[in-house]
Amino acid sequence: MLCGISGEAPQEPVVSKKSGVVYEKRLIEQYVNENGTEPSTGEALTAEDLLPIKSSAIVRPRPPTLTSIPALLATFQNEWDTLALETYNLKEQLARTREELATALYQHDAAVRVVARLTRERDEARDALSKVAVTDGATNGDEMAVDSVEALPEDLAERVDETHQSLSKGRKKRPVPQGWVTADEISAFESEASNSLPLSQATSLSLEGDYAALGGLNGEAAIYSVQADTLELQVAVNEPVTDTLWSGVKLFFATSKGSVKAYEAGNEVAALSEHAGPATALSAHPGGQILGSVGTDKAVVLYDTETMKRVSRAYTDASLTTCAFHPDGHLFAAGTVTGDIKLFMTKTLEQAAAFKLGAPVQALAFSENGFWLAATAKGQTTVTVFDLRKEGDAATAKVLEVGGPVQSLAWDYTGQYLATGGASGITIQQYAKSSKKWSEPFRNSVPAVAVRWAASAKKLVAVNGEGVVSVFGAKA
Repeated sequence: MLCGISGEAPQEPVVSKKSGVVYEKRLIEQYVNENGTEPSTGEALTAEDLLPIKSSAIVRPRPPTLTSIPALLATFQNEWDTLALETYNLKEQLARTREELATALYQHDAAVRVVARLTRERDEARDALSKVAVTDGATNGDEMAVDSVEALPEDLAERVDETHQSLSKGRKKRPVPQGWVTADEISAFESEASNSLPLSQATSLSLEGDYAALGGLNGEAAIYSVQADTLELQVAVNEPVTDTLWSGVKLFFATSKGSVKAYEAGNEVAALSEHAGPATALSAHPGGQILGSVGTDKAVVLYDTETMKRVSRAYTDASLTTCAFHPDGHLFAAGTVTGDIKLFMTKTLEQAAAFKLGAPVQALAFSENGFWLAATAKGQTTVTVFDLRKEGDAATAKVLEVGGPVQSLAWDYTGQYLATGGASGITIQQYAKSSKKWSEPFRNSVPAVAVRWAASAKKLVAVNGEGVVSVFGAKA
């Protein structure tokens, strides 16, 4: 009577009620617990189906093959042969597994490359589609978008010429206005007021008289009285504001959703959506009837502020970050993410010149003298002053080190003082025409995302990212 699993005489025999086969109890119970079936038939089997067999104690005889030394040696040889064969099989299986793993890794790498290529092609297709969508039916993709230029209407072009001739005629002989701030007064500047406005993530600042307009990424704007140091009005723009411009009686906001919104007396009077991506900056023509905007869709758009309609548009080869009209109005400057500053003729939006900064342009500002352009790039601690009368490397008139990244630039009306604002603080750089030298009469550690001059440059207004407005001026 031998066990149906081990083939040996069982010490605690049991018999299956279903098949009648004898098993060692511990072996069959373990098998049933693991598989729930009978080894010999494969039928379902439980512990209740096993019947113990009563038998006399049996002394297990030694197998006849292990009763002599030659038999033992033969047994050991068989065991060794079996072990060697199993080791060979394991090595062969390991080699096959390595080959399968290498194939799987190669396929995975190829799949990742294909996904990356398809993602890149998808992004390029989306970019091309956005350009096609904003060119009023153009179907030539990038080339058509860049070459598509809309010149100003004749009446506005004549207004640009008139403004240019009028302002440039007396610019060289224009004296410093009476009562204008002096270098000694600027060196005595100190904080006159500091007010925290309900404006989180402030991005921009614009002044009109004694009032300042501020915009933030929370979709809110605020009107602040510089003279009274109070919040006058809150304006709900309902879209994240990227730039603010106060021109005459209208207040303009550029938003990250591509809109340019106009407000009068706190009420929205127009909303234009000419950009396929975020509108990044605004600038007003000195003639007062033209508004310019740029955006990440590489577009330069000009609007008639009276009709609040688009009157001109052109495309560049890179996303645009900031812009500014020349003080005479015949040029429009735009900064790109590639580090180029492009100068366009206002009437035709044809490119007239270009300067290089080497990094995404952060801020631009024309000097009132008519031939200087101050610019700074993202991450740079310098401000580069370009001479518009020259080209190439010779156009770099001065590189001013301010000691920290600059986010905002502002010339005063006389072109003597250049204010800078950034995370490391505010500075005022002075150019003395008599000695033709630069100096720094004022420096303050208050951070600022935007700086602007108040009337007669007697005060400098700044705002930081938390919406805190600071006003600097000399003591009476």
